[in-house]
Formats: sequence, C-alpha cells, structure tokens
Amino acid sequence: MRQVNHIPAAVLVIAFTLTMAWPKTTAFGADPAFQVPAGQRQLFLDDVDIAKIENLTRTMYQPNKKGAVIRPTYPAESSLQTRCAPVWDPQARLWKIWLVNSGDYSGSAYAQSRDGLHWTKPSLGQVEVNGTRENSYITIDEKLGWPANAIMNVVIDPDDPDPARRFKGLGDCTNRHPLISPDGIHWRKLGVPTITSADESNLSYDRQAGMFIATVKGSGPHGRAVHLSTSKDFETWTNHGLIFHADDEDQQLGRKAIKARLADPDFLPPYFKPDPSVFNVDVYNMGIFRYEGLYIGMPSMYHATSRIPNYANTEGFHLVHLASSRDLKNWTRHGDRKPFIGSSRVGSGAYDLTQILGPSDAVRRGDELWFYYTSLKYRGEIDLTQQQQNKLDRDVGAISLAVLRRDGFISLDAGEQAG
Repeated sequence: MRQVNHIPAAVLVIAFTLTMAWPKTTAFGADPAFQVPAGQRQLFLDDVDIAKIENLTRTMYQPNKKGAVIRPTYPAESSLQTRCAPVWDPQARLWKIWLVNSGDYSGSAYAQSRDGLHWTKPSLGQVEVNGTRENSYITIDEKLGWPANAIMNVVIDPDDPDPARRFKGLGDCTNRHPLISPDGIHWRKLGVPTITSADESNLSYDRQAGMFIATVKGSGPHGRAVHLSTSKDFETWTNHGLIFHADDEDQQLGRKAIKARLADPDFLPPYFKPDPSVFNVDVYNMGIFRYEGLYIGMPSMYHATSRIPNYANTEGFHLVHLASSRDLKNWTRHGDRKPFIGSSRVGSGAYDLTQILGPSDAVRRGDELWFYYTSLKYRGEIDLTQQQQNKLDRDVGAISLAVLRRDGFISLDAGEQAG
C-alpha cells in the first residue's frame, strides 16, 4: 500500500519500477498473465494492475514550449512541416530529421543537428529548384514529381543487419510506399504492397517488440480517424483497421472549446465567418510510440469552425491530446481531454497559432522528453494573394519543440486527506 499525502505536484512520484511479476489483472488492455520486465517503468496513465485508488486524482502536465527550432530559410519555402521525430545516427554522430516543404516548391527536405536545437540544411544536390541544386531537398526519383517522390515518415532501425536498410520510411502522400536508405538521404522504394492511407500518416519503431507501427488517416464515425498497420519485417503489413476516433464526448467538449476560442481575442480568429453547422471534431493524425510499459498516442484533434468558399474543406484549429494503450486498440484518454499541446496566443512570436500536428515519437534526452511537432500560423493557404504580396506572411510554418521531464505525463495527487 502506498500512501500519498498532500505534497506539491512537482515532487510527486509519477512512475515506479518493478523487478517482479504482477498478479493477474482484470484491468482493460492487459494480458491475463501481465508481466513487468525488470527495470521497466510503469506510469500512472492507466489502471492496469492497480487494485484500488482512494482519495487520489490524476493530473496531466503539459510540456514546456521552447518555440521554433527549424524555420523556412530557402526562397522557395514558406512552410516547413514534419511527420517524423528526429533520430540519432551514431555513425554520423548527428540528429537527423525529414521535412515537408511547401511554397514555391513542394517536396521533401532533410536537416541535421549536433545538439537537437541548432539545425542545418546541408546542400545535397538532389533537386533543382529555381535554377540551383544548392539546397537540402531530397527525392526518390526527381522525374516522379510531387507527391509520388515524397519521403514522409522515417525511423532508424538499429537491428537490421543490412546496412542498406538502416533507415526506413514511408513515401507518397496517399497510399504509403515502404522505403529504405543507408543514410537517410539516398532512398529507394521496396517492391512490396503499399499501405492504404489518406493524406496523413505516422511511423514509429517499437524495438522491444521488433515491430513497425504505421498510423494512417482513414474514416470514422465523425470524419477523419486513425487506422493502424503493423509489420515485423517492413515488407509484409497487417491492416488492423480503425483503432481511434472522435466520439460524442469530443463533439460536446469541442463545441465548448470552439466557442471559448472564438470569444477570446488573444487567439487568432478564423479568416472566414464561423458557421455552427460545420462545428465538428475529428482526428487529423496521430503519432503512436512505445514508452516504457505502454503505448502513448498524441492525436491532433481538428476543430472545424468555418466553411471555406469554393473549397470542399473547412477552416479550423488543432489541439493535441494525450492517450495511452496497452494493446494499440483500446485507448485511455487523459487530462479530461484538455490539450497536451495547445495553441499559442497572438503576439507570442510562436508559429503554433492554428494548426498543430503532434509528435511522432518522444526524443529521450537525459531526464527530459523532447517533442518536435509541426506548428502553423494558418490553416491552409488562406488569403494567398495577401501572402504573396507580403513576404512576412509567407513565413507560416516551422518545426517547434516542447520539453517534458522524463515520465512526467501524469501524477496521482492527494488533497487535504491522504490517499
């Protein structure tokens, strides 16, 4: 029995390590023979093998935003996005990340860093843009064009004995082509079936299970939703179908969040008139990664606010939520569905004013978790004519960083009475 008294949240123990097997559990998502490997931390994100909780409440903590770390620099760039987390390449002794560029040129790009904070875009000579190859754009085959030559989701695989397959990724912006690379810069397609997807995906590598986890955009009860494919060899993929979607509670909370945001002048207002008939919440994308004893998901919940004239899509904003699972199918939502990463306020100098696409993985740096995420000032190329007239308005998207202390997602808190 562990008693928690009323102490500051900053010093609460929020994870514990066991060196023995736990008894059989009836909690959701856990195997009947649930075992805790020696040294593996178990976080208080779910109730697996917790027999009883008394006089305690869970508190979610948001990571500390550090701002943009990779910004548009080339003349052809107006927005940078990512659909992967940086990976450490021990051979090159570099952090590497893969980007999606939009502006005068749409394509994939590469950046590298010694410390994860200061990033450079080396000249790779692969793609000619505006009469020069002095850029960091990368391609599978320059003749293919966008989006067939896209390199979207990348992980490093330290367990593959073939050095030509050290880096693995998914390409194209619709059905995802498995890709391999020796260095993360020179890529080729594998001659295997594609993964069915709409225009969003994430990829992570669960080294403990030896499994690649691909989450793709599909349909659900309220619109966009998350579908899952997994593979042990990166060639044969199992489609598990729909695993995560918005529900009726998301719609109720989402309408309140939309109305509160529209009433707050500190948040960037929509360009087009809000229309309650289109108010809706769905899941734009969702990174999933293994962390200690469970899987953590960070769904980007899209809140639609307005119709866009002469365009089938809507204007709106994203809030990144927090969820966890033991089996990739049954998910626990956290923080009362409040944002884990939310919008920054106008005048803050931040990019993440409207569109936030959550991290694909957590980068472990000592006693901290670093989350790299896509941060955009606007939803889509709205008011493009004005952006073209004013160069400053074209600087609309960057890769931002938020930092959380290790294991610091959730604490169990007592009130005046011990728990």
